[in-house]
Amino acid sequence: MELSVQEITSVDKEITIKADRSDLEPKFDKAYKKYKKEIQMPGFRPGNVPVGLIKKRFGKEIELEEINTYVQEVYENEIVPEYEPVGETQMKDMSWEDDKLEVTFKIGAKPEFELADIESITVDKMVHDVTDEDVEEEIERTLEREGNWVEIEDEITEDCRVTVDAVTLDEDGNPIEDEKDEDQKLDLRDEKSADFRDNLVGKKKGDVVDVKFGEESETDNFQLHVKLVEKMKQAELTDELAKEQSNGEAKNIDEFKSFIKSRMQQYYDQSADDMFRQDAISALTKAHDFEIPEVMVNQIQDSYVEYAKQQTGGQLPPNFNEDEYKENLKDQAVREGKWVFINEQLQEKFDDIEITPEDIDEFIGMESARHGVPVDQMKSYYAQNPNQLESLRTNIRENKVFEKLNDAVTINELSKEEFRKKREEESKEKESQLIK
Repeated sequence: MELSVQEITSVDKEITIKADRSDLEPKFDKAYKKYKKEIQMPGFRPGNVPVGLIKKRFGKEIELEEINTYVQEVYENEIVPEYEPVGETQMKDMSWEDDKLEVTFKIGAKPEFELADIESITVDKMVHDVTDEDVEEEIERTLEREGNWVEIEDEITEDCRVTVDAVTLDEDGNPIEDEKDEDQKLDLRDEKSADFRDNLVGKKKGDVVDVKFGEESETDNFQLHVKLVEKMKQAELTDELAKEQSNGEAKNIDEFKSFIKSRMQQYYDQSADDMFRQDAISALTKAHDFEIPEVMVNQIQDSYVEYAKQQTGGQLPPNFNEDEYKENLKDQAVREGKWVFINEQLQEKFDDIEITPEDIDEFIGMESARHGVPVDQMKSYYAQNPNQLESLRTNIRENKVFEKLNDAVTINELSKEEFRKKREEESKEKESQLIK
């Protein structure tokens, strides 16, 4: 047996296994002896079928099975210990002709790089302390959700909801047959209804309003028949509503305001932590320049396709272009792959990270609350699934890495408004680059 290695890039290798029948003969002989005892054929007592007949009838299948086993053993015993592949190894070619075996694998190698100076990396972080004004706005939204629309006979104002029949008109202003949308509800408070709002404010139930959308020759003409005008009547803020909306945690209106403020602060703090993680990953991957094995990038891209499939009920749409989808997400896949190796080095740098039983209990408690499953049942699940328990430990370890990063990197604190504005500017810049 012979192994040869071709360096494709610093992290991509092709390894070829070459063997001949002399290398495989011991496995073939062992297999034939095994099948001689098991195969039953008319005219022969069990275990007495001639080996020559077995080779003639089943030799190809038996030898192919043994060849696959041999290749797997060589990969696990020779290639893995020597080259430590990362990512999902790909078998590019396999042939067995004229008693000659040749198999080529494409493997990924772990990139070599120095961890950047973490302290010199700057990461944005949103900081927002919930104000009484924020609380009042959230309570207003709650009261509206619990309220109801009430019909009015007054003129339409910007805060109304209007029900109309929309009739499409031709160039001469005549209704087009079969182009009528009945009972369309337009919430004029919504910016999506801005064009309708400009035409409907001041009108009343029973009015017919001509509207035109577009410019010059590219216009759509409609006739809106106003059938119903409504205004929102908010629910009344009472102690009873406070108890109901807080699931009993607040007994009165004042406690409800404190409850709302606490929940909102938790939300903003969690959102800030989540966005810090993503921004830290982006900053760290930009600060490191090294190659990622192609097999690893392909594996991550395949996972994106599988996720898309899950999101559409297990079946991709008929017009789904898988290659284009993967290519569009290649930069993201490379970023995700780089983070795997950077994270690994960070865990070595922060060598004082320790996972305690209390950490595990806390994590299981949060998972229990998130999924609505009793803590004991969640603990039992992890105890019976070692792979999931190891995944749990990985999540805890990564959480601790980000806690360390929060103290190590330079934090650029931004208010909610500053953070949102910067994100919008970055998004616009990315869009303009894509157009170019």
